[in-house]
Amino acid sequence: MESKERILIVGCGYVGTALAERLSNDGYMVWGAKRHVETLPSFVQPVQADITQPNSLQTLPDVDVIVYAVSAGGFDEERYRRAYAEGVRNILDVYEQRDTPPRRLFFVSSTSVYAQTDGEWVDEASPTQPTHFSGQYVRQGETLCLASSIPATVVRLGGIYGPERTRLLNNVRQGKATLHPGKTHYTNRIHRADCAGMLHHLIQIETPKDCYLGVDCAPASKREVYGWMAEQMGAPVPLESDTQSTSRRAQSNKRCRNTRLLDEGYVFSYPTYKEGYTEMINALGWGKGRNE
Repeated sequence: MESKERILIVGCGYVGTALAERLSNDGYMVWGAKRHVETLPSFVQPVQADITQPNSLQTLPDVDVIVYAVSAGGFDEERYRRAYAEGVRNILDVYEQRDTPPRRLFFVSSTSVYAQTDGEWVDEASPTQPTHFSGQYVRQGETLCLASSIPATVVRLGGIYGPERTRLLNNVRQGKATLHPGKTHYTNRIHRADCAGMLHHLIQIETPKDCYLGVDCAPASKREVYGWMAEQMGAPVPLESDTQSTSRRAQSNKRCRNTRLLDEGYVFSYPTYKEGYTEMINALGWGKGRNE
């Protein structure tokens, strides 16, 4: 198979590996840059690199497209600073100086850059005024990429679910998931397969836009999602709890609109949470009547 473009995935983890498999199967040459390359699958060319150590980045290959898909690796301010401020700057410093820089950089961002709390609909043009350090550093990474001399596209992903991410399902199954009384609390999700699928789709567009919302077609309330899961697994209906959560996810409340992505022609494999979680429930053997 004749090779198409050369792609570097920086931070080739949960989403990056799924993307790499799609790209490799489609004839692209794919490199994966991370500190521990022994975890990379055989279809990825390994590049051992630490985004916080500029000297380790000099051996990164010349490529046509970069996908920056780094995870902070933990929920604390310093990790987020290194991943989304320092790391982005170091990668840009390397590739902006190349004789033949990449034609495009895709920055895998997050809907955490939005601070809306009243269930509003948001899209790519909505204000981004994150109040928590996580969203603030992710937004800083976006700004660095969009200001670069390398054309950049930001992809703001919702909550990622899929194979191996079973904690929510298990909590509902065991009756540990609770709901907060009061106003409807909306959540936004995207299956890992669609994270990879949409990035693959956008890479093939000659001139993509500067920002896309990477969420499925059905923002849904926690009450709806948890109730549906309980019904599918024959589990007890989640109870309400008066305990107030101060987590950023509990405080966030918005509905993300994916119209721009759909207008680009992307077709979702899992257009709503029901398709994705049905597949997971069946694979785990947790369907109604099989629950112990």
